[in-house]
Amino acid sequence: MKNTVRVIIFLLAISILLFFFRDRLESGVLGFLSVMISLSVIFIGFVIFLENRHPSQTITWLVVLGVFPFAGFIFYLLFGRNYRKEKMFRKKFFLDKQAFLTVEGEDDPKNEEKRALMGEHHGQLFTLAQKLGNSPISFETATKVLTNGDETFRHIIQELKRARHHIHMEYYIVRHDEIGQEIKNILIEKANQGIKIRFMFDAVGSWQLSKKYINDLKAAGVETVPFGPVKLPFLNNKFNFRNHRKIIVIDGNIGFVGGLNVGDEYLGRDKDFGFWRDTHLMLRGEAVRTLQLIFLQDWYYMTNHSFLTAEYLSPQFDHYSHGGVQLIAGGPDNEWSIIKNIFFSMITSAKKSVWIASPYFIPDEDIFSALKIAALSDIDVRLLVPNRPDKRIVFHASRSYFPELLEAGVKIYQYERGFMHSKIVLVDGELASIGTSNMDMRSFHLNFEVNAFLFRTNSTEKLVKEYESDLRYSKQIEFETFEQRHIGYRLLESTARLLSPLL
Repeated sequence: MKNTVRVIIFLLAISILLFFFRDRLESGVLGFLSVMISLSVIFIGFVIFLENRHPSQTITWLVVLGVFPFAGFIFYLLFGRNYRKEKMFRKKFFLDKQAFLTVEGEDDPKNEEKRALMGEHHGQLFTLAQKLGNSPISFETATKVLTNGDETFRHIIQELKRARHHIHMEYYIVRHDEIGQEIKNILIEKANQGIKIRFMFDAVGSWQLSKKYINDLKAAGVETVPFGPVKLPFLNNKFNFRNHRKIIVIDGNIGFVGGLNVGDEYLGRDKDFGFWRDTHLMLRGEAVRTLQLIFLQDWYYMTNHSFLTAEYLSPQFDHYSHGGVQLIAGGPDNEWSIIKNIFFSMITSAKKSVWIASPYFIPDEDIFSALKIAALSDIDVRLLVPNRPDKRIVFHASRSYFPELLEAGVKIYQYERGFMHSKIVLVDGELASIGTSNMDMRSFHLNFEVNAFLFRTNSTEKLVKEYESDLRYSKQIEFETFEQRHIGYRLLESTARLLSPLL
């Protein structure tokens, strides 16, 4: 019935528009093309209006289509067709939910005991995370913060070489540079030893990955799958929904998650970026099963092959008591924008402090308001961002939010030692988030992400200390000084912010 109504509305709209454009249709091929573009732009605007998006998104798209009809039309085909998001990922959402409830259990008998350990205040946050993400909190998982590329890849390589049963890897960016080749050689060596290896990379994020790299892995017996391949981007509305996750699971007992992809720049070997500041997390114990499950469901989505068996989901592990750990997967398949809502809950639950580090900062209205209100309530709100851009539009869009935040009392710092790529949220020195999600709309609504949420762990304490250390390499932005920046920068920031709902 809905489709019939849409078709009728579409035909009526075309008939009306053809009547108004009848004179231009008589002017030949150029006139015909002009009319077709105009009709397409008007029709797209009509569709966007009926989709009931957030008003800021609706207005942004209408302005872009009105000012840049042809470019806006192409841009919409590539990035704007969110109206099919729910339909595209509905199956994945229900299959993932069913798998999580089957493996993790819908109602853990220890839930009340866990809430008691956390207290009523923080227990509500993790209850929210469990309801939205179907993922339990574990108090039997050890974590270790890995600082920057050297420490991260040293541990990854060490654990890969120790693998005895299987290796599962899922990355947004994989490069065939020095570190990429080293990882590839280890995987080939382990595959030759009979280790089962599954390797997934995002088709857009890793578009420069050579065919030889992939073929070498396949020849050794490594199962290799691209996530979301795009052959005809103008006709493929999955182009805008990318897998931004970075996951490694080894033998079901060891897990890695965080901000670093596989590439030499993450080791500070890129001359343009120089020193690369980043943070990763290594896990041992119960919560690795959740990370495993996230990988296996992504693999199933792309291959239709399921591996929800005991050999992958019933690991043997020692018992730990190092605080709470909860792994949460977010993505366009989840209608609740789960990671964003957990961030919002963390910010609004703060009693003393909210410290955030993010290379890309484009908050939606909820997060933006929460940060300002927290600062106005005398909460110590700090934001750490890079001093130099790697994506200029995002860089300038981020700075358009600074005046209101500074005026509300948020302390903003620019990291000056190199490029800051860590993705951290710290609340009251007790709660922490570390993972792949940036503090931006793309991570909240378009990308597949995964974050670890920590409660009173040793890793939480280390993240606090490292944040304080990072501030020593940063310069605080003063409101009065920032307000005096050149009018050209203000215009650039305002223009970039206009596009922020699309970034």
